[in-house]
Amino acid sequence: MDTPRIGDVAERSKDVTERDIVLFTEITGDRNPLHHDRELAAASRFGGIVVQGGVTSGLLNALVAEQLPGPGSVFLEVRWRFLAPVRPGDRITARAEVTGVRTDKPVTTLATRVSDQEGRTVLDGTAVVWRDPVLTELAGTAGGTTTEGIHP
Repeated sequence: MDTPRIGDVAERSKDVTERDIVLFTEITGDRNPLHHDRELAAASRFGGIVVQGGVTSGLLNALVAEQLPGPGSVFLEVRWRFLAPVRPGDRITARAEVTGVRTDKPVTTLATRVSDQEGRTVLDGTAVVWRDPVLTELAGTAGGTTTEGIHP
């Protein structure tokens, strides 16, 4: 697999559903009424149900792990600002652009952003990513990623 270069860009989109809220709650235990109680959420400054920030930022996890830099990548540092709510029914698009590449180790700096179907930025920030060289090579020779060995 290729080493990322400054200026490389990747995008990934997702239609957000109420099921995403339920699944994220099952994983994390986040039962904030803003995500689950229509009446209380309607009375909030958001005016209705919003998805957890982890659902929004999770799309960046997938983008980094699957596309840029790709398999074997993990976040070392993130700095994200959540600028607008995401609601069930929204289509969000994560975007990452390489802004820095270390020459002494497999570390890449990314400008990151998630926007909604109206082009409004809902998350903005940066991430520093390390990519495991052994997994990078194996993923390149195996022709992709696998979930073999991961069991629910």
